[in-house]
Amino acid sequence: MSNRKQSKSLEDVHESVQIKKGKFRKILSFFGPAYLISVGYMDPGNWATDLAGGSQFGYTLIWVLLMSNIMALLLQSLCTRLGIVRRKDLAQCNRETYPKGMNLVLYILAEIAIAACDLAEILGMAIGLNLLFGIDLIYGVLISFLDTFLLLYLQKLGMRKMELFIVGLITMIGLCFLTEMFLAKPDFGEIAKGFIPSIPNSAALYISIGIIGATVMPHNLYLHSALVQTRQIKRDDFSIKKALKYNFWDSAIALNLAFLVNAAILILASSVFHKNGYHDVAELSDAYRLLGTTLGTDLAPKLFAVALILAGQSSTVTGTLAGQIVMEGYLHLRINPVLRRILTRLLAVVPAVVVILIFGEKEVGSLLIFSQVILSMQLAFAVIPLIHFVSDKAKMGNFAINTTTKFFAWTIAFIISFLNAQLVYEEVNKWMANSESYTLNIFLVALEIGLLVLLLLTFFIPIMLKKNEENQKE
Repeated sequence: MSNRKQSKSLEDVHESVQIKKGKFRKILSFFGPAYLISVGYMDPGNWATDLAGGSQFGYTLIWVLLMSNIMALLLQSLCTRLGIVRRKDLAQCNRETYPKGMNLVLYILAEIAIAACDLAEILGMAIGLNLLFGIDLIYGVLISFLDTFLLLYLQKLGMRKMELFIVGLITMIGLCFLTEMFLAKPDFGEIAKGFIPSIPNSAALYISIGIIGATVMPHNLYLHSALVQTRQIKRDDFSIKKALKYNFWDSAIALNLAFLVNAAILILASSVFHKNGYHDVAELSDAYRLLGTTLGTDLAPKLFAVALILAGQSSTVTGTLAGQIVMEGYLHLRINPVLRRILTRLLAVVPAVVVILIFGEKEVGSLLIFSQVILSMQLAFAVIPLIHFVSDKAKMGNFAINTTTKFFAWTIAFIISFLNAQLVYEEVNKWMANSESYTLNIFLVALEIGLLVLLLLTFFIPIMLKKNEENQKE
C-alpha cells in the first residue's frame, strides 16, 4: 500500500494505447473506453424498470429510453472532454476543488455507490445462474466472487484486450435479444408510435423516473474521465480536438448499442407480457418463467438468463476500475489490485448474503431496488462538479464548453437530480412508513437534510472559488 502526492489516472495503463497511423486505424485506436462505460447502462439494475415499463404500458415509454440515452451521451462526452483536456479524472479534480472534509464525504458516497452497483450486478448474475442451472441464490452470490480473478487476469493482458473482452460480452447480449425479438415478433408500427412522447398516468410517470434515474451511473462519470487517458495523444490543440471528436463517436456508438439492448428488453416485455395481459411483471424471475409459457419455447427464457449473467459479469469489470479511480483520485492512495478487488466485492457480497440468509430469496427484488436508490443518491454529486469543471475557461482554455452546451448540461443535471431526489424521497418515506423505530426515522430525516446541504455546497463552492480568483486578479 502506498500514498503518493502525484499520480496519474489508472497509472498502470495510463497512455498505454498507441494511436495507429492511417485514418481508419487511428479512429479504431480511440474506440474502446465507451464500451466499458456502456455496460453500466445495461446492467441488471436497469432491467427491472425496462420490464415494468413494457409490461404495464406496452411500447409507450420507448421515448423515455431514447431521451435518457441522449442525456447520458452529453454527460459522458463532458467526461471525455475533462479527461483529454486536463489529463485528470473527475475524482482528482474534486480533490483539487473541494475542502478536505467534504472530499472525504464525497469519496465515501462514491464508494457506497460503487458497492451498490456491484450489488446489483452480483444479484443479477446470481438470479441468472439460479434460473438457468437451478443454483441457489446464495451460492450464485458466492460464485460471483470468483470473477475477482478474471478481472485481474484481464488487467494483466492490457487495456485493449480488456476492451475486446467487454465488446465480446456486449455482442453476445445483443445476439441473445436479437433472437428474442425474432421469437416475440413485435409490432414495428406500434414501436414507432412509442417514440412519440406521452405519459398516460402517474404510474407511467413513476416508471419513467425510474428509467431515467437508472440510466446514468455515477461511477461511469469517474471511469470515463480516466479511461480516455489510456490513449497516447499529442498535446497540441489540433490533436486534442481530433481526440474529442473520435471519443464522441466512440460514446455515440457504444451508448446507442446500450439503448438498443434496453429498448429490446422493453419491447420484449411489451410484445410478450403486455400483449397477453401480464401487466405487472417487474421481477427478473417472473419474466423468465412467463417467457417460456407465452412464447411456447424453452429457448427464450434460456437466452434471457444467459444475457442476464453476461450483463452482470461485464459490469463487474467497470465497477472495480471505478473503485480504483475514486480511491486514488480522492485519497491519493494506491493499494494492491487483488486487495482492492476483494474489498469491493465483499462490500456487495456480504449484504446480499445477509439479506438472503435472514429474509430469504423473496427479498432479493427489494435489494435490487435498494441498490438503485443508493445509486440515485450519489448521481448529483458527480454530475454537478463535472459541469463546473468543463465550464472553467481558466483551466479548460479553448476547450471549455460553450453557452449552449452549458445550458443543456445544467438542464439535464437539474432534471436528473430532481427525478433522482424524488425517487430517493419516495423510497425513504416508504421505509419510514414501514419502520416502527423512531430512532431510524430520525436518522433517515437527518440523512436527507445532510445530503441536501452537501448538494448545495457541491454546487456553490466552485462558483465562490471562481469569484475569489477573479477578485484577486483585480
